[in-house]
Amino acid sequence: MVEIGQFNRLKVMREVPFGVYLDGGEAGGILLPRREVPEDTRIGDSLQVFIYLDSDDFLIASTRKPRALVGQFARLKVTDVNKVGAFLDWGMPKELFLPFAEQLRPLKPGEWVTVYLYIDNSERIAASARTERFLEKNPTDLKPGQLVELLVLRRTDLGYPVIIDHRYEGLLHHQDLFREIRPGQRLSGFIKQLLPDGKIDVMLDKPGYARVDPLAQQILDYLDTHGGHCPLGDKSDPDAIREMFGVSKKAYKMALGALMKAGQITQDETGVHRR
Repeated sequence: MVEIGQFNRLKVMREVPFGVYLDGGEAGGILLPRREVPEDTRIGDSLQVFIYLDSDDFLIASTRKPRALVGQFARLKVTDVNKVGAFLDWGMPKELFLPFAEQLRPLKPGEWVTVYLYIDNSERIAASARTERFLEKNPTDLKPGQLVELLVLRRTDLGYPVIIDHRYEGLLHHQDLFREIRPGQRLSGFIKQLLPDGKIDVMLDKPGYARVDPLAQQILDYLDTHGGHCPLGDKSDPDAIREMFGVSKKAYKMALGALMKAGQITQDETGVHRR
């Protein structure tokens, strides 16, 4: 069965001057336009294609990759607004429709909006800016330290709310952030902790000692280029540590501890020394 809004592997049935028809099973033949047919394609070949509806509401195939599939979230640019809704650039020839009823506020061309892609009652792919309706609330399949995909939503006083694996909302706290990020950015991250109220904290670096190795090497590199001495020890000011190494004081102390245990450094009141 063909899935609209997803990639499907379909077999080439026949060739016509304007493209090839793919075997859509019960859906019948689905056109892949000539401009998107890979070179040397033959009858019987299987192609990986994205399926959606064209302007005349016929199923059509594409070898292009949209910016999001049905069931996923994305931050997209508004290209046009008319009396029925807004239209978004999602990387496909036919723009994505965002109905007025699915908007949080009126939008203007040129703005960016985070949306969820779904199939509407007429079997068309549509978008909704009411993203909370599509987020799950019970993260039973997540655990601390787990690698996840993040979509950055916006900046707040606490940090950056993110969408985790297109399923849950989490928060990347400012205190755990050591590089610039922006709304709409997709990042790999890790689950920091699952709170009793169902909230989820995430980090861009793996929690615990998995962060120590590259930081420990960074400290050693600093010592090797500064006469074997660093003025910052485990009791130094957190802001000074963040300014010099771009990490939290906790991560810095963990790295120092690992290096001392390995016999590579010593510490005194003047800072850290290379052995």
